[in-house]
Amino acid sequence: MSDLSTAFVRLHARLAPVAFVPEVRLHQADDAIGLWELTEGEFRSAQPPPFWAFAWAGGQALARYVTDRPELVAGRRVLDLAAGSGLVGIAAARAGAANVRAVEIDELAVAAVAVNAEANGVRVDAELGDILDGDAGGAEVVFAGDVFYSQAMTNRVLRFLLRAARAGAQVLVGDPGRAFLPRDRFDELAAYDVPVPETLESVRVKRTTVWQLRAGLPGAAR
Repeated sequence: MSDLSTAFVRLHARLAPVAFVPEVRLHQADDAIGLWELTEGEFRSAQPPPFWAFAWAGGQALARYVTDRPELVAGRRVLDLAAGSGLVGIAAARAGAANVRAVEIDELAVAAVAVNAEANGVRVDAELGDILDGDAGGAEVVFAGDVFYSQAMTNRVLRFLLRAARAGAQVLVGDPGRAFLPRDRFDELAAYDVPVPETLESVRVKRTTVWQLRAGLPGAAR
């Protein structure tokens, strides 16, 4: 994580409470389109818009769920996959997780996770890399928010999550009805009406569900 990336996050995203989880503060962008245009230059991301600069619905739902049920993560090892801003990992750390690892493929996101964790007075180990062909590294709880936005991403993420669940991890995802969510592999735990940026979602509120993965389905992806 470079000093330049950290400076970019601090300059272009304002520290403010998360709409649905006000217990957590994040550096969030006021202008989705303007920030997207900025990241088209030196800070260009492979997956625009910059996921780290917004509290996406799936992450907000997971963070709310964890905040209200700290026993889910207390004393346990947590992985926040495709962490974005780090919201879910920060909520888990606040709830008493033994350690939290937040993984992202975007250097700016890794910087944002570190800056946001510091702002909330918790430790989250932010890591740059693509781990989807590997395993969850011994995590006991795995979180993934808003990851089923394309078929290609869904195929990779689902295989990873199934491996994690078979290794003994509890796997929870937050999803606001994305088209590629494989619902038949999950059990619903909770549903919320989550405030979202209208410029990104075309609505102000999205019905968002927290799901738990079933690991033992016949013929499941490997």
